[in-house]
This record gives sequence, structure tokens and C-alpha cells, in this order.
Amino acid sequence: MPNMSPTKVAMPEQDPKVRAKNFDEVACGYTAEMAQEEATRCLNCKKPVCIDGCPVLVHIPDFIQKIVEGEFEQAYEIIASTNSLPAVCGRVCPQETQCEAKCIRGLRSEPVAIGRLERFVADWHIEHSEKREIEIIPNGHKVAIVGSGPAGLTCAGDLAMAGCDVTVFEAFHECGGVLVYGIPEFRLPKAIVKREVEGLEDLGVKFRKDVVIGRTMTIDELFEEGYEAIFVGSGAGLPMFMGIEGESLLGVYSANEYLTRINLMKAFRDDYDTPAPRNRCVAVIGGGNVAMDAARSALRMGADKVMIVYRRSMEELPARAEEVQHAIEEGVEFNLLRNPVKILSDENGYVCGMECIKMELGEPDASGRRRPVPIEGSEFTMECDAVIMALGTRANPIIGQTTEGLDLNKWNCIVADEETAATTREGVYAGGDAVTGAATVILAMGAGKQAADSMLKYMGVE
Repeated sequence: MPNMSPTKVAMPEQDPKVRAKNFDEVACGYTAEMAQEEATRCLNCKKPVCIDGCPVLVHIPDFIQKIVEGEFEQAYEIIASTNSLPAVCGRVCPQETQCEAKCIRGLRSEPVAIGRLERFVADWHIEHSEKREIEIIPNGHKVAIVGSGPAGLTCAGDLAMAGCDVTVFEAFHECGGVLVYGIPEFRLPKAIVKREVEGLEDLGVKFRKDVVIGRTMTIDELFEEGYEAIFVGSGAGLPMFMGIEGESLLGVYSANEYLTRINLMKAFRDDYDTPAPRNRCVAVIGGGNVAMDAARSALRMGADKVMIVYRRSMEELPARAEEVQHAIEEGVEFNLLRNPVKILSDENGYVCGMECIKMELGEPDASGRRRPVPIEGSEFTMECDAVIMALGTRANPIIGQTTEGLDLNKWNCIVADEETAATTREGVYAGGDAVTGAATVILAMGAGKQAADSMLKYMGVE
């Protein structure tokens, strides 16, 4: 009989007062007993619509049933048959809007904790499994992947399993893309990302770091080196700003720069020499997951006060509910229906505050959210000594600008077919944030899988 408990098995977590001072992972993970208890909540539906909510089509009821049976390694194999990064997805995917949103249990109670179960299985595999040799028959085809983020890693893994000679070109000195430079250690330990990269190396994937395609090498030069097909998964790492006075002051950061210093360059560790801001009062502009990451990182970097400044209300916050709740528990303040109009400086050119205006919500805009409207005469000053702009990112146009026949749209994203991931340049495929703009890890992975399938068909691989 299914476990008809209306609520998920609670996830063990660090105490908020403790975790706000360290970069250790917030969630501690299920024990085997917890995982099996939660797994019994699955109804094992004849028509599992939860799978429809997963961009990489994980066979969700099948792996959950293996957890019930205590066959954790078999559960992992089921997940890994379609998902190259289960330990990552179990931590950072927005399951509440994808697979769990489709779960039948969610109609009258909380859905099955699919993400937590995926994380448990992946972690169990990492801790208990032995490295196994996988026999791959080379197919004689050579492919290049641009970018080692979730889209690139997924595409590389699928192509390598099919027998291709795969080389990944990464602009940074570490592989993982947004998984290493954007997502903080307390949400996604970098050892997990490293493990996933090493798994691809075991499949024969080669990684070339510190190579900026479009500058160090071009797409044309990759073809000249004998690559038959190329996947571009270069992400969207170009930060956006508000265009207000004071954005060039000392103490104003893009969330990308701030998080990259902390995550990729290890500024939170005393044994690294990375210059890192140690501010007293930090204002983070924005309401998405990146804003939550920046705010929670600022707390851990020693700030006495950290504020989210967002022009809409709590109901319109685009960040995951879990991340918002964690931020509140840790002490982040939310200044909602507020919008900066000017950043103020002291006599030395450093940030000392912001001029803001109060907002009210009007009619819905194109996104479906009510449009924020300034309230005339409501200006006020907010004190802070650092401002982090977490307003979203755009794709860098460098690859499109240096590649003949590769079209970009008005947002500088690469134009690619939704079904095949094919671009306007023959033999070049693209997916993830480089095509869609900033989105989720799992959507980028889905694009990588789609592109790998199209590239194999293009090269005539059955």
C-alpha cells in the first residue's frame, strides 16, 4: 500500500544561524530510511505524467520503485540512462515547476519529493559504487563542444557514449560553466561537479581549458581541425545593469562577477588570494535565484546586513520558494516594491547608499506579472556600502560575430531550431542559455541531449 502521508519527508538541514556563517551545503540529504519512506508515497501511476514535466525524460516511477525495493544502484542506472548529471539536478532543478508540478499527489497534498530522491540516489552512488569500465565502440566521428556548462556536458556525454571522439573547449580554467562559477558551494558542492566532469573523462571526453572560441580559436578553425559537427553551449554570462547614475562607483558589482570571485576563484577561503569585498551593508537588486545566491553569499562573506531590493511583491518573486525561505531564515531582509533610481557615493568614490522610489503593482505585463509602477513623491534614501546587480544575463555575441553564416537574434542569442538545435550554419548546433537566454540547468541539459541526437543523425550515425 502506498504511504498516504500528505507531506513530504522533511529534508534535514543545517541550523540557519550556523549555516549563514559557512559555505557548507545547507541541505544534509535523506538517509536510506527517509528515502524509502518518501518513495512509498509514489502511487506508481499507469500514466506517469511526472515524466512529461522532466526536460530529460527521467523514468521517475521506475527509479522510485527501485528505492522502495532498496535497489539504490539500479535506481541510479535508471536515472543515468537519460540524465548525465543526477547529483546536480537533484540539488538545483526547480522540480516544483517541472516533474513535481505534474505529480498526481500534488493535487490534494504535497507532491512526491522527486528531486530529493534523485539527490539521494546520486549521492548513494557516489559513496558506494566502484568505478566501472564502460565499453564504447568508436564510430570514427570527431565533434567539438563549446562550453562545459550543463548543456555542453550533457551533449558531450551522449556523443561519447555513441562512440564519438569528443573535445570540450572551456573559456575558464575550471570546467562546469555556471555550475562552478554561478551556483554557490552551499547549494552545489564543487566536488560533485568535478566528479561529473571526471566521469566524462572516463568516457574519453577531452577538455581544453582557457580557450575562448571566437578569440583564441574560431568555429571555422575547429572545422579546419577536422571536427565534423560542433555544439555551442556557451551560456549567457553577460551581465545586465539598470543604466542608472552611480553604477560605475567602487562597490557596485554584477552578480556574475561577485559570485565568480567567490565560487570559481574561492574568495571565501583564506588560503586563496582572490580579492573579495567584505562589506558591512549589501543591497542586492533583483528577485531571482541569482539574487538569492548573491545575498546569501554576502551574509557568509561577513556582511552585517543584506537586503534584497525588488520592484514587485513577494508573490511575483521569480526565485524558487525554497531559496527564498532559506534566505529569510538566514536573515536576509526583503525590501519589496522598491526600485533604485541612483547609487550614491562618498567623497572617495565608494558606494554609501541608494536613492530609491516606492512602487505599486499595475496591470499584468507580457510576463503575466503585474507591472510595477512608481509612486510619485515616494523617493527615499537607503544606506548601503555595496550594491550587487542581479538583473539577469545575456548571451555574449562573440561566437556569432566571428562566425560567418551564424545568425543571432536581437538579444544576441544564437538562432537555433527548437526541434533539432540546428543553427543557420551547417554542422553547427546550439542550445541552452546561448540560445534561450538565462534559464534553468535542466532545460540546458535537455537542449544538450536534443543537439547530440541531431548531430549523430547529421553525421550518419545510427
